[in-house]
Amino acid sequence: MFPPGEGPSPDPARGHHERRIRTFQPRRSRVTTGQRNALRRLWPRWGFDIDGLRRLDLGELFDAPDLPIVLEIGFGMGEATARMAAADPGTGILAVDVHTPGQGNLLRLADEQGLTNVRVGNGDAIILLREMLAPDSLSGLRIYFPDPWPKARHHKRRLIQPEFLDLAAGPLRPGALVHCATDWEEYAEQMLDVFTAHPDYENTVPDGGFAPRPEARPLTRFEGQGLDKGHRVRDLLFRRR
Repeated sequence: MFPPGEGPSPDPARGHHERRIRTFQPRRSRVTTGQRNALRRLWPRWGFDIDGLRRLDLGELFDAPDLPIVLEIGFGMGEATARMAAADPGTGILAVDVHTPGQGNLLRLADEQGLTNVRVGNGDAIILLREMLAPDSLSGLRIYFPDPWPKARHHKRRLIQPEFLDLAAGPLRPGALVHCATDWEEYAEQMLDVFTAHPDYENTVPDGGFAPRPEARPLTRFEGQGLDKGHRVRDLLFRRR
């Protein structure tokens, strides 16, 4: 769809990393003209492929050496990400997804709203965490409504697992806030169990349970539709020790 360097690659890591079960499904649905134009104009400046071949200099990526950076894994169409970036211009958001229309839409929103604190990564967040981020380089991690993989035989594909928390602990600096949200009750309970059992994270909620939805997390259209159907959204707020 895009020449090299001018837009997101369909396979940024090019298969040179080990085979493993993926926690996501790449989605290549139709890209609108506005999304395509945003990608072509803004990708060389605000986007990057997660190829696992280099260590990112986040200060250089955001043109701000001292800017605290929060990693957001999975941002959908980017509306909530843009709202959070606008509400907190003193924090950089490193937003990662594999959905090309969403990447284009987030870049379009950032451009229209004059947001300079958003960068968009294309590819596997596991490779980003393991290969491309320096230790203690992140001030936070956000994972909102990850794929619940509801069938029991697919639970191994869920992102929130002990091995993932091991990996994320490296780039997260001490005190970094990890915020997850899901409307899948059984997955929420699993998340809580996994975080609680991990020695590198502590619950910010005194009783050790779920957290109220922070005002900083926008209520999205997707979440509103779920609430209308009776879904119960759970938030988890843990801190890196």
